[in-house]
Amino acid sequence: MIKLIVGLGNPGQQYEKTRHNAGFLFLDSLAVEYTNVWSNKPAFQGLMAECTIAREKVLLLKPQAFMNRSGQSVGKVALYYKITPEEILVVHDELDFDAGVVRLKKDGGHAGHNGLRDIIAHLGAKDFYRLRIGIGRPPASVVVADYVLSTPSKNDNQLVYSAIDYGKSFIDQIITGDIAAVMSAMNS
Repeated sequence: MIKLIVGLGNPGQQYEKTRHNAGFLFLDSLAVEYTNVWSNKPAFQGLMAECTIAREKVLLLKPQAFMNRSGQSVGKVALYYKITPEEILVVHDELDFDAGVVRLKKDGGHAGHNGLRDIIAHLGAKDFYRLRIGIGRPPASVVVADYVLSTPSKNDNQLVYSAIDYGKSFIDQIITGDIAAVMSAMNS
């Protein structure tokens, strides 16, 4: 059962609509349906919301440190609320999937994603769930950092929001732990 959903992104208005903020965009969309009350929690270095999904209490977290320091916030929340890595879902952008693709997995490395790298370091574990929202790879002439911190094209933006909606359609099953069924449906 999932008790904490973490959306990865960078704080600040200049990053709001960038590819790297797919996790924040997912949580913002989820919050509209379940709670629209975000609280700044300086002790946790993040914005948090509490909601009920599938009759379960769930915490939403948007770390407010930059992406490569997301783990500090996640680690503090997990420790305070006694949440194990297996009870955490991290939603993040994924370069290895085309825009519009969304996949769920458990465990694994960071694949060069600095937010995941920091979360793994602060949790001391990598066996949390990941909802990966495809943003596609940049052309060879574009630096990856510039690409993820840029606003997607209108078409790619629509595809990212479609992926967010698709991922949200499984949220009840993910929260209640019906992970195998979700992976089977989503990853096929």
